[in-house]
Amino acid sequence: MKLKLTIDPDIVAMMQAEIAAGEKAVTTAMREAGAGLKSAWRGQITGAGLGTRLGNSIRLATYPRGGESLNAAALIWSNVPVIVGAHDTGPLIRSRNGFWLAIPTPAAGKSTRGGRITPGEWERRTGLRLRFIYRRRGPSLLVAEGRLNSKGRAVASRAKTGRGLTTAPIFLLVPQVKLRKRLDLARDAERAIDGVPGRIVAGWSD
Repeated sequence: MKLKLTIDPDIVAMMQAEIAAGEKAVTTAMREAGAGLKSAWRGQITGAGLGTRLGNSIRLATYPRGGESLNAAALIWSNVPVIVGAHDTGPLIRSRNGFWLAIPTPAAGKSTRGGRITPGEWERRTGLRLRFIYRRRGPSLLVAEGRLNSKGRAVASRAKTGRGLTTAPIFLLVPQVKLRKRLDLARDAERAIDGVPGRIVAGWSD
């Protein structure tokens, strides 16, 4: 007597199809979660008034780059992590050499290299000397004798009579600055992570 056992449907084929469905669901879920988190972080940064340039520093990479996998992952990061991290944590900033932090006033203008100008650069650019004024209450000052141009910036006076000459505060001097926390990146990251299982289930069911 010869017996033949046939299993219908094919269990091996069913398992392979189920694995393929899982790979697709996990990969899609991670790509969607990563894209959503990148968008949320960029929205936080621009919404806090930090500019689109800093917002665009948030980048996304998903793995695998091609194909699908049960081990799919998404990586979101910033190209300028120190700046973004500072606005996310609100750190206390002190001078590196233990002296003063020089905060430029509008009369100082901007650095030619971008960002905040330093006292040394300001003196080289204007040819004026800064003078220290200590104040018991409020920040001490670095001031200069000059005139204010149409943009409100201090420049050297060309008048021989001293007409228009003024003492302008160029820098505020403080021992430390507490940077205000303007971002909450962990909040959006936790939301993205919490939403992944639901995305996987929904994609797998479909």
